[in-house]
Amino acid sequence: MSPIELAALLAAVVLLASVISVEVGVTVALLELTLGVVVGNLFELESQQWLDFLAAFGSIVLTFLAGMEVDPAYLRRRLHSSIGIGVASFAGPFAVASLTSLFLFGWTLKASLIAGTALSTTSLAVVYAVLVERGLTDVAIGKLLMSATFVTDLCTAIALSAIFVKPNVWFPVFLVVSVALILVLPRLARPFFVRYGDRVIEPEIKLVFACLLVLMLLADLSNGHAVLPAFVLGLVMSAATRSTVRSRSGCASSRSRS
Repeated sequence: MSPIELAALLAAVVLLASVISVEVGVTVALLELTLGVVVGNLFELESQQWLDFLAAFGSIVLTFLAGMEVDPAYLRRRLHSSIGIGVASFAGPFAVASLTSLFLFGWTLKASLIAGTALSTTSLAVVYAVLVERGLTDVAIGKLLMSATFVTDLCTAIALSAIFVKPNVWFPVFLVVSVALILVLPRLARPFFVRYGDRVIEPEIKLVFACLLVLMLLADLSNGHAVLPAFVLGLVMSAATRSTVRSRSGCASSRSRS
């Protein structure tokens, strides 16, 4: 199947999932996943390189947006609850699935650990999409779920690193650039957004996309994962965005009074 045929078919599937979601009241993320499995097997579809890139980039963007939605003050207040729920949601399924695969099914240790990791992880991007769709991102339970999901993904990344990752010369570069972006970008974003933001060409979005693509590139070169740096980057950027919005509001109020 050509790229344009595959894109047209997937667009139709996504549209159908949206219509069904509205009619039956089921979250669209679950319907898209289900219909994707059905259509993929029905038409014997194979993923293509452009689709793999879009899926990876979309996942990173959604993870960044999920970090933007988390209230840092709330995260600090509910840190123990977030860590407790996140670790428990990972450790329980991981232990059960790994031990079952190892002793009941007779799999190898590595295969059992992979199965445990696959069955214990969650998708921060999917959770974020569901919470946004249900309007739960600004309520306490939604914020707690986002924080706990981040902890679950952190445990998954650590497990995958222990099982698969073979650090190379790029891995220190990936760590240094990730930390540098997390520390520097919020400070750079404030004057950048004030000077170039709120325009039709939206340079602020291009700045964020460029940073996320750099993280993806270095993660690929270093055999690492860009999900966690992207989430933390969104988390620290949320504070910069809020302060920028407040400063714009103050300037607008000053101009209106004058």
